Amino acid sequence: MTLRDLPKCETSGSARRASNRFQALLTLFRLKERILVRSSAFRPFWILFCIKAGENTGLFTSSSIMLLLAFRLALCLGIVLPKVTASTSPKKIYGVNLGSWQVAEPWMFPEEWKAMGGEKCNSCTDCIASEFAFAKAYPNDVDAKFKKHWQTWFTKADVDRLKSLGINTARVPLGWWIVEGLVDRKTEFFPRGGLLELRRGLAELSEAGITAVLDLHAAPGVQRPNEMWSGHCTEDVQFYTPKNYHRALVWAAVMTTLSHVDPAFNSVFAIGSANSPLPDATKTPGYAEYVKNFVLVVRLIESVFGIDANSPVIPKLTSYGDKNITYAFDDACKQDHVITSYPPEVIKAVLASIPLVGEIITDIIKDESCFKIPNTVNRQPLIASVLDAAMQKNSKSNPKEAAIGPTVFDHHLFFADDSSGKPVNATPEGWLTAICNSDVIDDMAVLGNFPLWFGEWTLATSLGQAETEKFLRDYGDAQKLLYGKSLGWVYWAYKVEKSIGAVWSYTAAVDKGLLTKDPSKVFNKDVCKPYIKKKDSY
Repeated sequence: MTLRDLPKCETSGSARRASNRFQALLTLFRLKERILVRSSAFRPFWILFCIKAGENTGLFTSSSIMLLLAFRLALCLGIVLPKVTASTSPKKIYGVNLGSWQVAEPWMFPEEWKAMGGEKCNSCTDCIASEFAFAKAYPNDVDAKFKKHWQTWFTKADVDRLKSLGINTARVPLGWWIVEGLVDRKTEFFPRGGLLELRRGLAELSEAGITAVLDLHAAPGVQRPNEMWSGHCTEDVQFYTPKNYHRALVWAAVMTTLSHVDPAFNSVFAIGSANSPLPDATKTPGYAEYVKNFVLVVRLIESVFGIDANSPVIPKLTSYGDKNITYAFDDACKQDHVITSYPPEVIKAVLASIPLVGEIITDIIKDESCFKIPNTVNRQPLIASVLDAAMQKNSKSNPKEAAIGPTVFDHHLFFADDSSGKPVNATPEGWLTAICNSDVIDDMAVLGNFPLWFGEWTLATSLGQAETEKFLRDYGDAQKLLYGKSLGWVYWAYKVEKSIGAVWSYTAAVDKGLLTKDPSKVFNKDVCKPYIKKKDSY
C-alpha cells in the first residue's frame, strides 16, 4: 500500500441509510465514554461488543464484511485510536491563542496600531489595516515598527502570567511570510524579522513548561477575503492555486525542520495546515489534496530524521546518521521508494525548502550543529492539526484522509449556530440551550474526525445588554464542559487592548471573574441541567 492508497474512514451507502441502526451504535460510543474503554484492557471486549451489535442490528450482513466494517467503525468512533499524542503534549489541552503577535489583527490593538501609523476604516481593504498595507505604506520603517510590536505584545511577563493561570498550551498563529525566502518582494509586502522573535517566544514558553502549536494562520495568496488575519485585506483570494499550495507546502517543510533541529522550537508538538478556508468546498479546488500533502511533507521530513510516525503507509528510509540535513533531504527525494510513494508536490516542496533552511540556520539560528540530523531535539513526531469536516460544506473528501501518523482534528466554535445548523434563539437561554445540546464531538467522531480539540472559542455573543456577567460565566462553563470532552481547548485570544472587552481576552476574562482561574474547573458543573433537551425533540 502506498500513501496514495490510504483507506477512507467512511460508512457505506447502506450503512448511512440505516440511520436507526447506526444511532444504536452511536449510543454505544457515548456509553463507552462512561466505562473508560480507551484503556487497553477494555478495548478487545468493546470491539467484540460492537461487532456483535452490528450483527444483531443487521448493519453488517456477512461475517467478513462485518469484521472489517466493525473495526473501521470502531476506529472512526474513537473506540480504537491511533497514536495521536507526542510525549511532549499535555494529556488535556488548556490553551490560548497568541493572537496579533506574529499575525497582526489591528482590531485587537487599535491604539497601538494607530500609534504605529496604521488606520481604521469600515472595510479593511480601504486603508492601512493589515500587515501587507502597512509594509507597503512604510517600506523603510516597517521592520523596526513590527520588531517593537513583537517584543512588547508577547513578553516573558505574559508567559509567566499564562503559567500562573495553569495554561499548558499556546497556539501560535503564523503568517507564511515568516519564511522570508518565499516572499516576492516586488509584489508582496510584509515585515521581516518575525522568525527571530518567534524563536525568542518559543524558548520562553519552553522554559515555562508551556507547549506550542504552530498554525499556518495566514496562507500564501490569502484564503479568505477581507480578513485582517490573512495578513492582506483583499477580495482577490489566490490561495487555492498550485503556486500558493506549493509555497504553503514549502512553509510546512521549513517549519517542520526547525521544530526538529532548533532547540528554540523544543516546545512545539503540533503543526496546523491552514486556518479557516472558504466554507464552501466547491470554491476551494485542490484544498483537500493540499491538506493531505501538508501532512505528508511533515512525515517525509521526519522520515529523513529517522523519526517514526507510527504509520504503516510511510516508507522507511535508511539511516542518514549524522549526515548534513541538506544532503539527506536531497538524497531521500531521489530514492525510488520515495518517488513512488509520495506525490510529486510533496517531494518538490521538500527540495525547495533546502536553501531556505540553510539560510535560516546560517543567518538566524547561527549554529552549524543544526545542519546535522538531530539526535536530541524533538525526537517525537509532530501532531498534524487538521481542520475537521464541519469547517467546509459540499466537500467530496473527508479530512480523515489526511490522518497519516499522529493527527488531531481542529474545530472552531464561534457560537453562531448549534451543531445541527439550526439558528440560535437570540436570548441567553437560546445560546445556552444550543451549546448544552451540541453533538459536535459525536458528529465528528462518526466521520472519523477524532480525536478532536477546539482551537478557537470565546465568550463573545451578539446579545448586547443581555450579555450579563452571570450569563457569561454560565456560557463559559457550558463551553468548557463541552470542550473538555475532547482533547481540550484553546481560547481566542490570550489578550487584547482593554477597550476591546474581556470576552475576547482570556486573561481579562479571568481577572473579571468570567472564567475560573483554574482552567480545569468551572463555576457550576450543573450549568446545563436546565437546558438539556431530549434528543427526539431537539
